[in-house]
Parts: sequence; structure tokens; C-alpha cells
Amino acid sequence: MQYRKNPKNGTELSVLGYGCMRFSKSGGQIDQAKANKELKKALDLGVNYFDTAYVYGGSEVALGNFIKEYDCRDQLYIATKLPQYRVTRSEEFDRYFDEELTRLQTDHVDYYLLHMLNDVNSFNRLCSLGLLDWIKEKKGSGAIRNIGFSFHGGTSAFRELIDAYDWDFCQIQFNYMDEHAQAGIDGLKYANEKGLPVIIMEPLRGGRLVNALPPKALEEFEKMPQKRTPADWGLRWIWNHPEVSVVLSGMNDVAQVEENCRIASESTADSLSADELALYQRVLAAINEKVKVGCTGCAYCQPCPKGVDIPNCFATYNASYTDNYFNAFREYFMGTTLRKVRSNAGLCVKCGKCETVCPQHIEIRQELSNVKKRFEHPIYKIGAAVSKSILKY
Repeated sequence: MQYRKNPKNGTELSVLGYGCMRFSKSGGQIDQAKANKELKKALDLGVNYFDTAYVYGGSEVALGNFIKEYDCRDQLYIATKLPQYRVTRSEEFDRYFDEELTRLQTDHVDYYLLHMLNDVNSFNRLCSLGLLDWIKEKKGSGAIRNIGFSFHGGTSAFRELIDAYDWDFCQIQFNYMDEHAQAGIDGLKYANEKGLPVIIMEPLRGGRLVNALPPKALEEFEKMPQKRTPADWGLRWIWNHPEVSVVLSGMNDVAQVEENCRIASESTADSLSADELALYQRVLAAINEKVKVGCTGCAYCQPCPKGVDIPNCFATYNASYTDNYFNAFREYFMGTTLRKVRSNAGLCVKCGKCETVCPQHIEIRQELSNVKKRFEHPIYKIGAAVSKSILKY
């Protein structure tokens, strides 16, 4: 494992961080035994940064159970997040934070983030509730070691937030598809100029840059003399940027952990050749030919008041263009309709709640209409009616 120094305090952070949002579940609950194996493998291979959040259902508890089981609190850094968008009163800062400490079975958080803080107005609202005094007290007591924020917005808003407070670090979405989206490369460099460690989320766009690449993009990778997986190429592109401190990966398989740790051990800043960098432009062009909705599957739009599984609707919709329509239609039908409680796009009533929290600023209502038009044709309706009568739902 390679490490990059935190420019604020000199501590060394593993270039690969464990994103704890996508632990495997069984019966609706996180499979703790499986998660423990994956987390232990990562720890043994040198990963020391573990990222979770209050709203990642069961994730904080699972990480806390792992740390207790292996008595490894002093071997890793915990990063978790305050759901700041839920805070309406000053006492709620402590309520959420204390609950997180209990879940994590610890007395301090190494890297604490204001979750999805996307503009200065939101920050000012929190300040009016006493946020700055609360941070000062928690840092003074050692309960919070570093304070930062995770961000899904534009570059100008990101710069304003960086300048609004003396942050210890920040977290942004960054990958070769998003070089000029959200905070983007300009935001990354700006934060670095301010001396901030930058944590990267969605390095493979929720798996899309691995599992949903169009054939033409895969062909571009295969033409290269360096035989690497799409995940390998995607991660190397990010670590090629010296401004990056940690890249988070939502690993939920031991093999993924081993592969990502191998890549992390090999990837260094400014190491990609001109030919390799040109490859990404060709791959990006191939991807952009067919992708319809830029959804990363983060699920911030969930739950939908009407039960629409928005990430799944968009994933299968995109797959119907980038992969195979009939396979995608089958997945859409099975995933949204062939079930007791349906979650298909046609259930959308256009209330707009999802669009207020979407980090990608997708016009979700319009795109769900497109999904409905794409999939919910007469054949779909016949199949839905038949399945309802057979399954007695």
C-alpha cells in the first residue's frame, strides 16, 4: 500500500480508502461476517481510512462491530458524516454525533464531514444554529480530530465553501467521466492549493466504469499493450493526480479488496504516459455516445414517496442503450415489477422531492418519464398483469 501525507498535520493516509456504503446484505441486514472478512483483508493490506455515514443504513454499526471484534481502533482512521440537511436545532448536532459514536463504539471520529454540503447558504444556516462553536468544542475535546465536508455541486460553489471556513479536508466526486463536472479538476487543484487533503468518492461512478461500459469503450482498453481491467484503468487515472489524498472504493468482495489494493500499490502520481492519457479520451467519447442519464447510483434520492427505485430505473435504462435492450428490459421487469411492492418508473407522480437532493442535479422526473416510455409499453403491461395474477400480489 502507498500513502500520501495529510498536508495539514503530516499523518499518512492510505491512497485507497474503504467506502462502507455498499456492504452486502442478507435478509435486509448487513452480512457482518462477510463484511468483517473484507474489512480485515483491507486492513491487513494497509488500508487505514474507512468511510461511512449516518444515513448508510447499518454501515456505522457494522464498522463499529468490526473494530471491536479485531480491537483495531488505533490502526485506522474513521470518517463519518453528519446528516446536516436534517439538522433544524442546535441540540441535534450532539444528538446525531453521540448516536454515531455509539454505533461506531468509539470516543472520537478522526475525519468528520458535513454530509452533502453543497453551497455557502447551507453552511451559513448551520452556523446560525451554532455549528462553529460546536466544532470548536468537539475539536478541543478531541472528539473530532478533523472537520470537513462532502460536496456535490459546481466549481464556483465549491470554491466559496472552501473559502468560507478553515477546513481540515474535503471530499468530492472525481473520475475520468467527471473531470470537468461538479467540483472537477479545477476544484481539486483549488483545494490542494489551500493545503487540504482531498478525498475522492465515486471513482468508478458507482461501478458504471466497470460493469456498464459500452463495447466500443472496452475495445479501446483491449487495444492497449498494458493489460488492465477497466477498474484498474479508472483508479490509476485518479491516482495520477498528485492533489488526490485518498480514493474511496465501495468494496464488497475480498477479490475486489485484493485487486484494488494491488492497483493502489502500483499507482503513483504523474506516472501515466501520453498514450495512456489519450486512451481515456477515446473511452470517454465511446461512453458519451450512448449514456442517457448520468446517475451514479448513490441513492440519495431514495426513498421515493411512491416507491420508485430511481437508481435501478436509470441503471437499466442506460444499459438498454449501452449494452442490450432485451437484457435491460428483463432486468427492469424483474427488478421493479416482478415483486410484491412494485418500484417501476410509471409510479412517479412528479412531486420533485428526489430532485432537491440529487447530487448530480438530474432532471429525474423527466428522465423517469423517458424510462417509462422506453420500457412500459404494451408488452410490459401484459407481462405485469399476468405476473400479478400468477403471483397473487
